[in-house]
Amino acid sequence: MKVDRAQRQRREIKYVIPEDTALKVRSYLSSYLDPDENAVGKVDNSYDVQSLYLDSNQLMTYHAAANGDRNRFKLRIRYYDDDPESPVYFEIKRRINEGIVKQRARVRREAVKQLLVGASPSREHLFSWNPQHWSDLLDFWELVERLQAAPRLHNAYLREAYVSPGKGAVRVTLDRNVRVEPEFGGDLTSKFRKASEIFAGVVILELKFTERMPTWLIEMVRGFDLKSTGAAKYGGGVEVLGHNKVARRLTGFEWGHAETLVPTSAPWLDASAALRRSLGPNRK
Repeated sequence: MKVDRAQRQRREIKYVIPEDTALKVRSYLSSYLDPDENAVGKVDNSYDVQSLYLDSNQLMTYHAAANGDRNRFKLRIRYYDDDPESPVYFEIKRRINEGIVKQRARVRREAVKQLLVGASPSREHLFSWNPQHWSDLLDFWELVERLQAAPRLHNAYLREAYVSPGKGAVRVTLDRNVRVEPEFGGDLTSKFRKASEIFAGVVILELKFTERMPTWLIEMVRGFDLKSTGAAKYGGGVEVLGHNKVARRLTGFEWGHAETLVPTSAPWLDASAALRRSLGPNRK
C-alpha cells in the first residue's frame, strides 16, 4: 500500500543559500533522508514544479503576506507536466501563527477551465473520489468566490526533494531556477512566453517537519551557519514583475463575465448570466 506522505500540518523554515552550500547540504541529507518518490531516478533527485497562483483584483493574498499577517493563505493550482491525463492539485496553503496547514484536492485537468469560469465544483471534477479531496476542493472554491479570485501568476522551478522514511515527518527541498510571468488564463502549460527569473544564482532551502525539529537537522543548520529568511515565490514574483502587471487582466476571464447560462455557486455570475439571457442569444 502506498504511504500518504502529505504534510497537512507542519512547521516550515526557509533559507536562501549559495550553490556550494546546497551541494554540502545534499551530501549531509543523504545520511538521514531518502529521495522524494517523485524524484527517484531523476538527475540530482530533482523534478519540475509548476504553479498557477490565484488572487483578487487587489492582490489580497499577496498583501496579507507582504504585511506579515499571522493568519493568511495562498491559492494555487499545482501541476508537474503537460500530460492532459495527469491530475492537477488545487491547493490552499494557510499560515496560522507559526504553523502551516496545507489542503490539496486532486482534480481532472479538463475540469480546470470549467471551474475558472465559475462552474460549481462537482464530484466528477475530482481525479478520483476521495472525501478529503472533495472537502478541500469545496474549501478552495469558497475562498475563490469570497475573493473573486482569478489566475494571476505562473511560477515554475526545479525542486530537489528528500523525505524521511515512513509517513514523512521530515521533508527537505532545494529549489532552483525559479521563473515567473503574469498568467490570466487556465491552460496550465509548462512553457513561458517571456519568463523573469527570481532568486537568481541562489538556492531556496526549505525545512519542513510535522513534529519537533530533529537534532540532526538543528546540527545541520548550526554547522552550515544557516540564517532563516523569507523566500516567497508568489510574493517575489509580484515584486519583480510589478503589481500592475499581475493585478490587471490582459486576457482570460473576469468574474461576472463568465460564459455560462446555468446557475452557479457564485451569485455575481448568476446575475451576469441572467442579463445575457435577457439581451438575447447574440448579445454578450
